Amino acid sequence: MFHKVLIANRGEIAVRIIRACRELGIGTVAVFSEADRTALHAQIADEAICIGPAKTADSYLNIKAILAACERTGAEAVHPGFGFLSENANFARMCEKCGVTFIGPPPSAMELMGDKAQAKTTMKNGGVPVIPGSDGVVKTLEEALQIANEVGYPVMVKASAGGGGRGIRQVKNDSELEAAMTAARQEALAFFGDDGIYIEKFIEDPRHVEIQVLADNYGNVVYLGERDCSLQRRNQKLIEECPCPIMTPSLRKAMGEAAVKAAVACGYHNAGTVEFLLSGKDFYFMEMNTRIQVEHPITEMVTGIDLVKNQILIAAGRHLDFEQEDVAMRGHAIECRVNAENPEFDFRPSPGKIQGLHMPGGPGIRIDSAVYQGYEISPYYDSMIAKLIAYAPTRQEAIMKMKWALAEFLVEGVDTNIDFQLNLLKDPNVEAGNYDIGYLGRSKHLNTQK
Repeated sequence: MFHKVLIANRGEIAVRIIRACRELGIGTVAVFSEADRTALHAQIADEAICIGPAKTADSYLNIKAILAACERTGAEAVHPGFGFLSENANFARMCEKCGVTFIGPPPSAMELMGDKAQAKTTMKNGGVPVIPGSDGVVKTLEEALQIANEVGYPVMVKASAGGGGRGIRQVKNDSELEAAMTAARQEALAFFGDDGIYIEKFIEDPRHVEIQVLADNYGNVVYLGERDCSLQRRNQKLIEECPCPIMTPSLRKAMGEAAVKAAVACGYHNAGTVEFLLSGKDFYFMEMNTRIQVEHPITEMVTGIDLVKNQILIAAGRHLDFEQEDVAMRGHAIECRVNAENPEFDFRPSPGKIQGLHMPGGPGIRIDSAVYQGYEISPYYDSMIAKLIAYAPTRQEAIMKMKWALAEFLVEGVDTNIDFQLNLLKDPNVEAGNYDIGYLGRSKHLNTQK
């Protein structure tokens, strides 16, 4: 087992990892930017090192500074959390060259799944259902027109190196295709440094359902049920729940086994998430996230399996200590992302000092957060205040518990999306589980933009 782990991240996920390390008896090293000197993760870790100024390129994305911090502190492993360097294969390779264990998948799997077009081909060859479309990157308009007409409009033009909803355009006919390709390429190049694009059939009104997998270094792979992430705004998740409201045991088994095939096909180990579009009883591979997910707590609540601790154990060379038949899903969990933002003005970020704070509690309530009264929400980073998780025996009870928790959640000094989340959970269709990826876009009463 490691004696010391460096956390190459900030905020609530850094705090979450520190807590997992403590339970395993592992020392922790926090890295922080100059803007994060008073951040909670820097205060509660055993050691803390400043790695640069506020700008992420000079701090949390500064590979040399992070590896230098490992050498200085004697950290044997790095946990990247999510975001920043978590899916950077070059960082993982640099860790290996420096004799530091990267707590995550092998670089080869990260590269394979990071290229969405290549990932789709790999999944198709591995027997995983994929959305009809191009085999690999589309280079010319003529090729794109041929594929679009073969699969039928509408289609989606997507960035091959994409993520977070960037570099995606929907196209309804031939006349729109060229402009959509140009726009997607420009956005992809700006955000990912890669202008490669591919084309997929647009699946009408699907649900976004993801399967959590754990894989050790010895070929053991298990799936830990699903999370429904369909409540989205501009491809950004707002509320997640586990299990999916419309899931059946047979469909869960089919999707779980497909996720295991996906992990095997790309030589995966550690924690990962295979994302699918679900339409009726049909499901299609969308992408694989090669890291821990923001919404991982709801899987932990329902399965009782600590994903972050298992990440560390797998990276340390341990076998999974359970098999597929040992995984049981009990109850229902919902996660709301509480952010410092103003929903009435296009969810504009609201940086500033938290002058008053009361977080809810009670049975079945979990809060993953790194803020405190007097904490400064920085304009340099994500505006998340907390992940609020409610767990109960049934979905209806979990929704009721979450409503009361949101009502008790008080933040003064910055705008938040708490009221928006509460109104969303009061929506009759959301309460009944009748929603899909496009539901928020179609629901005018939930659209508060000015």
